[in-house]
Amino acid sequence: MALTADDLARLFDAFNRHDIDAVMCYFAKNCIFNAVGGPEVHGVRFEGTEAIANAFSSVWKTMPDAHWAHYDHFVQGDRAVSEWTFTGTNADGSRVEAEGCDLFTLSSGKIVRKQAFRKSRPLIAAGA
Repeated sequence: MALTADDLARLFDAFNRHDIDAVMCYFAKNCIFNAVGGPEVHGVRFEGTEAIANAFSSVWKTMPDAHWAHYDHFVQGDRAVSEWTFTGTNADGSRVEAEGCDLFTLSSGKIVRKQAFRKSRPLIAAGA
């Protein structure tokens, strides 16, 4: 069974509920997630469902209001794209608001690779 744009919409709904079990049901056991930032050319790489679940959960702990809005999805064969606007507030009150996208590689109805990209812009100061 192939993943559809509707499946990706449900995945993003799960991200916004911070429901790690619902999120992870879309990922293959051997999946790779390349995060938006990090010291390597690909950002920080997480491999396997446990590492990926911990990475996603860490974002929600760091930014309890983390939210992906205005998302749109496109699936063609074993590739998919999601576009979104991410918002979240850090512990010091500074905020992130930036457009981004995910590039997915799919296999057997699961995500086997997720590459995340987000616009690099300054944090919004607390109270601004």
